[in-house]
Amino acid sequence: MVVTPQESAQELLEVVPTVMRDIRSEMRSRRPSELTVPQFRTLAFVNRKEGPSLSEVADHMGLTPPSTCRLVDGLIARGMMTRQGHPTDRRRIRLAVTPRGSKILEASRRGTLAYLADKLDGVAADDRAIIVKAMKALRSVFTTGQQLGAVAK
Repeated sequence: MVVTPQESAQELLEVVPTVMRDIRSEMRSRRPSELTVPQFRTLAFVNRKEGPSLSEVADHMGLTPPSTCRLVDGLIARGMMTRQGHPTDRRRIRLAVTPRGSKILEASRRGTLAYLADKLDGVAADDRAIIVKAMKALRSVFTTGQQLGAVAK
């Protein structure tokens, strides 16, 4: 069976948002109760982005710079993030997750990983192998711009 790029794209558009909603929901459910969802999302973004500026966080969160500043200040006050000077522009700052913040994110990630493994436990081994192969192909396409055919061979 030959699958067109349009059919593949249609499946991605239908399935990926559903999977991501489930993953996000599970990750957030495992956050400490003292963190709001926006604080948790900010912590995860800063961890993933490695040294973003306050404006990058604001853009990602869809917030104004003053609101983002208050959000980040709260995370800094709790010892979950730090501000660092920018290496080439002293007017800019870079944000970083502290070991305490990393520990919170890792606990959420581990719990979510266990949740997903449990969900996939009921899937046939051959189908799990197909899922892994598809994820590797997608990672390659969306991180390097390669074509799927070059990966799947």
